[in-house]
Amino acid sequence: MENCIIRRLRPEDADDINQISAAITNVPVEYDFKRMIEDQSGRSEDASFVAEREGRVVGYLIISILSGFFGIKRSAWISLLGVHPRFMGQRIGERLAEEGFKYCKFQGIKDVYTTVRWDSTDLLSFFKTLGFDRSNFINLRKKLDL
Repeated sequence: MENCIIRRLRPEDADDINQISAAITNVPVEYDFKRMIEDQSGRSEDASFVAEREGRVVGYLIISILSGFFGIKRSAWISLLGVHPRFMGQRIGERLAEEGFKYCKFQGIKDVYTTVRWDSTDLLSFFKTLGFDRSNFINLRKKLDL
């Protein structure tokens, strides 16, 4: 993790985030990260960061701060977290999360949420090491016929 810095997300990070996401999932990314990141960078309150090593983005964390949703107080939601596979195991994800938590505390936010697939044991384990536990939410889904 030498020479790794954590900084605020910038719109020009979109291509790097796209490449990291594709490297993690081994499938081409269909999501428009550029638009999402431009939206995020326009929100001064959201807590989104990247990890940069030798001038190259190697990880990202995108947190949205929401108020009044689902009948809960102002809270933070981790929507995306990723570290390039070549840099996993170097505590980069942990450092990104710590920076996000520090920012949330500064904003007076007490609760941070995320969603993880039940069969993603590695990701569940990672979030457990950060202090996450089950919340009082149940994810629901409805499939629509196209």
